[in-house]
Amino acid sequence: MDTLQEILKDSNYNLALFSEAEIAALRDKVVTKTVRSKAAHFVPCVVRGKDIQLKPEEIVRQLFAARLIKEYGYPKKRLVFEHPVSFGREKKKADIVIFDKDRPDSAYIVVELKKPKLIEGKNQLRSYCNATGAPIGVWTNGDKISHYHRKDPNYFEDITDIPNVNQSLKDILSERFTLRDLIIKDKIANERKSLKDIILEMENEVLANAGVDVFEEVFKLIFTKLYDEFQSQQDKGILNYFLRQVIKTKIHEPEGEYDSEHVLPPSYLKGQDYEALKDAVSGISDEGFRVLEFRNTGQTDTELKNKIQDLFNRAKTQWPGVFPEGSSFELSDSHLSICVSGLQDVKLFNSNLQVVDEAFEYLVNKSSKGEKGQYFTPRHVIDMCVQMLNPKRGEYMIDTASGSCGFPVHTIFKLTGHLFTNAEIPDKDKKHILKVFGIDFDEKTVRVARTLNLIAGDGETNVLHLNSLDFERWQDKTENDKKWIKTYGKGFERLEKLRAEKGDNKQFNFDILMANPPFAGDIKESRILHQYELGFKANGKAQSKVGRDILFIERNLDFLKPGGRMAIVLPQGRFNNTSDKHIREFIAEHGRILAVVGLHGNTFKPHTGTKTSVLFVQKWDDKLCPKVDDYPIFFAVSEKGGKNNSGDYIYVKNGNGQYKLDRNGHLIVDHDLHSHDGELPYGIAEAFIKWANSEKLSFWAED
Repeated sequence: MDTLQEILKDSNYNLALFSEAEIAALRDKVVTKTVRSKAAHFVPCVVRGKDIQLKPEEIVRQLFAARLIKEYGYPKKRLVFEHPVSFGREKKKADIVIFDKDRPDSAYIVVELKKPKLIEGKNQLRSYCNATGAPIGVWTNGDKISHYHRKDPNYFEDITDIPNVNQSLKDILSERFTLRDLIIKDKIANERKSLKDIILEMENEVLANAGVDVFEEVFKLIFTKLYDEFQSQQDKGILNYFLRQVIKTKIHEPEGEYDSEHVLPPSYLKGQDYEALKDAVSGISDEGFRVLEFRNTGQTDTELKNKIQDLFNRAKTQWPGVFPEGSSFELSDSHLSICVSGLQDVKLFNSNLQVVDEAFEYLVNKSSKGEKGQYFTPRHVIDMCVQMLNPKRGEYMIDTASGSCGFPVHTIFKLTGHLFTNAEIPDKDKKHILKVFGIDFDEKTVRVARTLNLIAGDGETNVLHLNSLDFERWQDKTENDKKWIKTYGKGFERLEKLRAEKGDNKQFNFDILMANPPFAGDIKESRILHQYELGFKANGKAQSKVGRDILFIERNLDFLKPGGRMAIVLPQGRFNNTSDKHIREFIAEHGRILAVVGLHGNTFKPHTGTKTSVLFVQKWDDKLCPKVDDYPIFFAVSEKGGKNNSGDYIYVKNGNGQYKLDRNGHLIVDHDLHSHDGELPYGIAEAFIKWANSEKLSFWAED
């Protein structure tokens, strides 16, 4: 461990925001002295001109001050460390203050480092800015960073960056901003924040006391922001074209056919990261590109609200059935301005759904979802299942408890090769997208899922608001509810064509099913229980109650055609409880147990610590999966779940303690389920694929 990492160990500070060159420059200046018979590390202070002992906070201060001088161009004479700030009789010291060039006694930018947690740091920063009158504030702990404009004493408004020495705040607010700039300045990648972090900050700043439905207002904002990015899909195509030319020149890649999604050829992608992509994008001119509209560019709050409402109205026209036609923002003009500023630098189209999913999980879980024991499945678990079941073009897939539609959307990614970006989807791929379905009984998550699926499907979706278990009551919606029919009718018509028997909603002919059904709660309605074989005891008597997930096992098998395959997340007890033996026998009677993957105990934290496994089954079929009594089963146990005991994601770091980013600007979750496109070692999915080929499973056997 190098000196800097040794000092930072066990602190709340990190160096993820700084480049290897910046860190190396500081490391080279470190000298060791003996203080009270102990070795201590010092560095010549970049501002004060004397040796300063290095503590975690001081490391970050030295690095950030060096950046202010070298990258932003501020002269040392305008920087002061430990600047005294008066609060009545009390005095505190601001970590870094940059003084105004025209008014040398007036604070211009205040930087807070002492409070390594955002909420406390922001509150401290607010007090310093209010006391000094500084219009700009920065908080950082070396891992994350926030830039603020002190709009008035009550509100801090996010800004993309702080001005350099030759700019004003107005220059930052009004600068021309295109999709190219959003890729380069994406807050998720550059500030190391999640969308959930940003929403929590917005909630703390204005939403909690705004007197509005937080879910609805944030959903409207995300929906509108997605539409704004979507409108720049032509610019996305131009960027991709020029990127291909740049890379071909660099590595002498032969001419080849790359689809619009995979912007760089495979030989370049291997081993490359987001920084390489960002550097390449920076060299491309965006002259003629569409200017993004979802931005606070210094206009009045009322003008901004009118602009965002107009954008929202156009989004509703593009993707109907998610919001009522006359819906509008309920936030006040000033509150909306704060929220737009917080979200404007977030790139929501970011190759997979983890960026938006974590935020929606938080919002939905505040109301009804968590109470029903259903939690959004982490993306690395979804990707493992998709890779193992290997959906092919022409096959039909469904998720019967679809939540935010992770399984369906990632199946679309697999079938089309298109990730979650604003690139246009060719017509030849749309027919495959319309073979993917999702059903959920929670209205809020269905609306989220429809949004993501409409975008991934480029305008059409098969996400349906129905209760999968209570299929006998579907006609109440499908035949009698005009509003439901208007929203979901086309998707249901496509579902009807997959019925095993006309007019019967029990049996279907799907090739693939993936689901994470709710664990919590029993079904007690005899009317529903009597529809299921597992609703009865071995002696033929009806059960008084049955676990919801147990009924989903049978229901899911009903959705599959002979030879169809499924992955279902179940509580661990179903695999080893003595009382659940009849469930295991039921599964074995209906299909071949392909695999059982034990997930790590932290997988669904912080919502639940229930130990879970994923069961993979292929339904018996004379051709695709002939019934046998004895056969091998693939077993695996995940030892790296990607989360800590608190339920926070654990990300891969490089040698300098920085978080590593993949080529899409994503933090890389540290797990053992799959290789994350080569960023991680081979995992469980790759081991299964090797085994499946050796077993000549029908969906892996070579044609």
